[in-house]
Amino acid sequence: MGSISMAMVFSEEQVACMCEVLLQSGRMERLTDFLHTLPPSTSSCPGRLESILKARAAVAFHLGRFSDLYALLESFHFSNRSHSLLQQLWLRAHYLEAECQRGRPLGAVGKYRIRRKFPLPRTIWDGEETSYCFKEKSRSVLWEWYYCKPYPSPREKRALAAATGLTATQVSNWFKNRRQRDRAAHGTTGEQKGCGPPLGSNRTPGAAYPKAYPFSDNGHSPPGSPSPLFSCSQPPLLSHMGGGQL
Repeated sequence: MGSISMAMVFSEEQVACMCEVLLQSGRMERLTDFLHTLPPSTSSCPGRLESILKARAAVAFHLGRFSDLYALLESFHFSNRSHSLLQQLWLRAHYLEAECQRGRPLGAVGKYRIRRKFPLPRTIWDGEETSYCFKEKSRSVLWEWYYCKPYPSPREKRALAAATGLTATQVSNWFKNRRQRDRAAHGTTGEQKGCGPPLGSNRTPGAAYPKAYPFSDNGHSPPGSPSPLFSCSQPPLLSHMGGGQL
């Protein structure tokens, strides 16, 4: 079916909806074929155009056309709701290019250097300071919870995801990485159940974790941080952060 026929079959709203559905379902081959049937400029509505451009960015990454991806991401000011996905595409594309050039996977230091060399464009970043791909306020919420309950339940992880704007998988990975680094720092094999700020630090529960580490493994949390040494009776409530009651 040609682009003219496809434009006649689907309305602008339907095209944008189709792009969102195929992208969220991860059906990249179908999304690629669908986009090929569309004319270069399909929508005059910024919101609907954003859905199409976001889909084109994902396809460009999927096909390894990183130059096209970078050009697209820098040419349109995307709304905040699209920032998380597009930031990941930007960073992962630069990581992959660097790994191909070096012939080996990037470590934590290498990824940190790539992020410094290729900062996020303002078209996919609202200007708020980010740390290890997570915004500081999101990481602060995770740290507060970790101090009190380093093993959140699946339901609590979903609530944390809603409160921080992350996915449940990102939240789960953050807690897993954090526990592993705490155990490695102490050379222990048992699971750490206690939580709290490092001994001798000035940090109090609820404060943003100090930026003592400029990079991290997998871009989630600082490596080698000391294990917390005290427990708190209840983790912080998330209702005031937009995550709802647990």
